[in-house]
Amino acid sequence: MTSPDTTPSASDLVRTFLQTMEARDLDGAKAFLAPGFTMTFPGDAVFSKLEELITWSKDRYQSVGKTYEQYDECPTEKGAIVYCYGHLHGVWLDGSPFDSIRFIDRFTVEDGKFLDQRVWNDMAEVRSTGG
Repeated sequence: MTSPDTTPSASDLVRTFLQTMEARDLDGAKAFLAPGFTMTFPGDAVFSKLEELITWSKDRYQSVGKTYEQYDECPTEKGAIVYCYGHLHGVWLDGSPFDSIRFIDRFTVEDGKFLDQRVWNDMAEVRSTGG
């Protein structure tokens, strides 16, 4: 009898990575990243190190979390593209809360590692309207 495949799916890897990032376990999160990993955030902010993202976000909000609605996984020849989407919640720099801000994250996954992450969200639009 063969044992069931226990290899995590690309979506499972993304889910675990995002939970690890939200817990600010940067060392744990780095284990998911391939050499040359990049992440692109709104405003064309591009980072290659998780610490750069943390520094950049300090001028944007006190805290942020994600509520996930769905993960979509698209197989590729070498791995998968994973989209996850839902809503952001957290606290602005002035201490006021925010909630229900749409986001989409797109990950390129190969050999169980992330080549890149691209992020889209409505945070700037909500922030500019004071919402």
